[in-house]
Amino acid sequence: MPTAHQARLRIPERARTSRIDYRVPFYDTDAMAVVHHANYVRYLELARVRFLAEHDEPYTRYVEQGYHVVVTRVDIQLKRATRFDETLSVICWLEWVRHASLGFGYQIRCGEELSALAATEHAVVNLSGRPVRMPDARRERLLALFSGE
Repeated sequence: MPTAHQARLRIPERARTSRIDYRVPFYDTDAMAVVHHANYVRYLELARVRFLAEHDEPYTRYVEQGYHVVVTRVDIQLKRATRFDETLSVICWLEWVRHASLGFGYQIRCGEELSALAATEHAVVNLSGRPVRMPDARRERLLALFSGE
């Protein structure tokens, strides 16, 4: 299973995916007229929240049930500059699931061009921020979405 430092160039064949399209606003760009690198983390979050809503439950339900899924690692490999008014497609999939952590993979594309590859790792914590095991039913649902590769 790839770690955050081994983002996949290809989406696993059996992976369930979610996609967001994001038109780059001017305020996402820096003095060089390209998207500032910190903004990519926000794009990943938008796709990840969409993934959970489409394939499991909205993130608000996680909080209602007493826990959060916090980011513990982010790896982004930028492949091309992205500029104001370009439309990005951020594709997200679940890479792995453990009892108290999980990982996602991402591709960011501008049209047919690969803009970035990314991976994030997450810990499941209670509302006090302490690591906890996710409920078995949720883990089973997430495992059913796992690419298995």
